[in-house]
Amino acid sequence: MAIESGKTPLGAPLPDVTLPDLAGQPVNLREYRGDRPLVVVFSCNHCPYVRHVEDLLGRMTDEFATAGVGTVAISSNDLAAYPDDDVAGLTEQQQRAGWNFPYLMDDDRHTAAKAFGAVCTPDFFVYDRDGTLAYRGAFDASTPKNGEALTGELLGGAVAAVGRGESVPQPQRPAMGCGIKWRPGHEPEAVSFT
Repeated sequence: MAIESGKTPLGAPLPDVTLPDLAGQPVNLREYRGDRPLVVVFSCNHCPYVRHVEDLLGRMTDEFATAGVGTVAISSNDLAAYPDDDVAGLTEQQQRAGWNFPYLMDDDRHTAAKAFGAVCTPDFFVYDRDGTLAYRGAFDASTPKNGEALTGELLGGAVAAVGRGESVPQPQRPAMGCGIKWRPGHEPEAVSFT
């Protein structure tokens, strides 16, 4: 069942988390960002919502990189229940989709997903040059079955605005996708951003 992302306060700092990439090398998100804007996408291999956008996302993030914007993907699913989201599956996805950016593995306690407030795949976060959250929302209006054109316009527009040093227009459409598959006993507590 599809769920929508919740509200994360804009202006929140990029969480200071370090996660292993698919080769097991640690990547600290703040160090990886440096002084450039950063797109963080919570993703996985098995989700039809991710598969729906993955090819276009790969092409767009190549353009982002040319414009000096970094991208990183994070998989936070329970690997015991969803083995297609383990290193082998994510490596195949990275190659299939042409993703030329790090793909990180969240630990079995879902540390990164909880720090970001991520709830679904895909779930997009765009941080500006200062490392503050400027956008948390959808790729575009398209889903696997709604017939809307796949354009990436919402994410692309947010990245373009951040690149120009501008605010991303409000309201921001929530991301929609498969819920993150929490390991039993490690589900996040309800959080209210009011």
